[in-house]
Amino acid sequence: MKLSDEMTTALNDHITLELAASQFYLSAAGWCEVSGYDGGAAYLYAQADEERAHMLKIIKFMNSLGVRAAIPAVPQPDVNPESLENLLSMSLANEQSVTASINNTLSLAYKLPEYSVIDLLEWFATEQVHEETKFEAILQKFDTIGRDGLAVAEIDKILASSTGGE
Repeated sequence: MKLSDEMTTALNDHITLELAASQFYLSAAGWCEVSGYDGGAAYLYAQADEERAHMLKIIKFMNSLGVRAAIPAVPQPDVNPESLENLLSMSLANEQSVTASINNTLSLAYKLPEYSVIDLLEWFATEQVHEETKFEAILQKFDTIGRDGLAVAEIDKILASSTGGE
């Protein structure tokens, strides 16, 4: 089974976005690690692995249809946050761009129609609800707990406890 050129391009573009997201989270985890946020580092390393797994899910899907996925180079991420809160806001924006891409690709699948891709993309759409909600919940902690040193340390502990099974 083959995919249309338009859908192949859209999926390859999304592979690029997932790889860029993984690289973003690796860089963000490194920032956390050198800034003393061990919980944030663990959380974001796990997030990087998850984004890579998402990329592989699309690559393997395309390959299973006999359509070779393109493996892109991505630019080095620009991760220089002012604070842990700022970094988590950047992470939410990152997830929102991934969500927009999935929604656009899913809309394209219905339009063309490319029924073989719809189940995969619906899984991703549901996953993105979870991804955005995770970061929104973490960011709400700053309003609830605070932004002073003790509050940020507590949020870092929350991130450490959230690394399993994402």
